[in-house]
Amino acid sequence: MAMTTRALVLGGGGPVGIAWESGLIAGFAQAGVDLGAADFTLGTSAGAFVGARLAMGADARLLADPILTEAERRPPSPATDADRKPADLAELMRLMGEAQSGMGNPAEARARIGAFALAADTLGEEDFLNTFGRSFAGLAPDAWPERGFACTAVDAQDGAFQLWTQASGVGISRAVASSCSVPGVYPPVTLLGRRYIDGGMRSSTNADMAAGYDVVVVVAVRLGAAGGAALERIAARFEEEVQLLQDGGGTVVTIIPDEASVEAFGPNLMDFRRRADAARAGLEQGRVQAAVLKEIWG
Repeated sequence: MAMTTRALVLGGGGPVGIAWESGLIAGFAQAGVDLGAADFTLGTSAGAFVGARLAMGADARLLADPILTEAERRPPSPATDADRKPADLAELMRLMGEAQSGMGNPAEARARIGAFALAADTLGEEDFLNTFGRSFAGLAPDAWPERGFACTAVDAQDGAFQLWTQASGVGISRAVASSCSVPGVYPPVTLLGRRYIDGGMRSSTNADMAAGYDVVVVVAVRLGAAGGAALERIAARFEEEVQLLQDGGGTVVTIIPDEASVEAFGPNLMDFRRRADAARAGLEQGRVQAAVLKEIWG
C-alpha cells in the first residue's frame, strides 16, 4: 500500500505571522499533530522562515519558545520599541494590488514592485541577513535541509517568480531572507548575481507549488488578517491554488487565524510589538484545533 504523502504550506504575514505560525505549529505538536513531519514544506515570506526552522530540525513543540522568551526578557515599551514602529506599507499595497489584479502582465507588475524595492532607503543587505543570524547561525553558506523544503521569491529586476529548492545551489539563510524581503522595508537579497524580493509578491501562499501531494495543509495568515479589496484578491487567488491542488487529487486543509488570533495581530502584520500576543494566540488555536487535523494528518 502506497504511503500518503503530506505537504505543509506556510503563507506570508510579516513578523506577526512568523510568531503566530510558530505558536500554531507548536500548539498542534503539543496536542499530538506534528506538522514538522511533512514530506515537503513550502514557505513564502514569514512562512519561509518558520518552514526553514522546521525543515532544519527544530522541535515543533518548542517553535514559539524563542519569541515568548524574548518577550519575557524585554517586554515591549514605547521607549524601547520606538525604532521598531511598523512600516507604512501604503505604496507597496497599491503596487501589489496592480500585480494581483489579473489585469496586464503579472511579471511586469511585479517588476514595478522590484523597482520600488531597489530604490527604497532600507538597512543594508548584510545587516538584514544578520537579523536571521540566530536561527541559522553556524550553517555553511550553501546549507540546505535534508528533508523536502522550498521557499519562494521574486526577481526584483524582471518580476520572474523563483522557487528556491535544494537543486538551486543556494544557501538556506539567503534564500529565506530573499523570501522575507518586504519591498520598501527590507533590501532585495543577492543570489546567483540577481536581486530578489518577497515571494508574497506573486501570492501570499503560492500553494500551487505543492501540487502532487496527497494531503496539503495550508496555513494562510493573510486570509484572516487583511480586509476589503486586498482580502478579496488574496482569497480569489487562493481559491485558484486550492482548486489546482484538488484537481491533482490532493486533499486540502486550510488553516486561517481564528477570531482571537486576528485580535492579537492588530492592524499591521509588520508590528514587532504584537509578536508575543500572536504567538500565544497561535498556541491556543493549535491546541484547540489539533483534534480536527489529527485524523487527516495522522
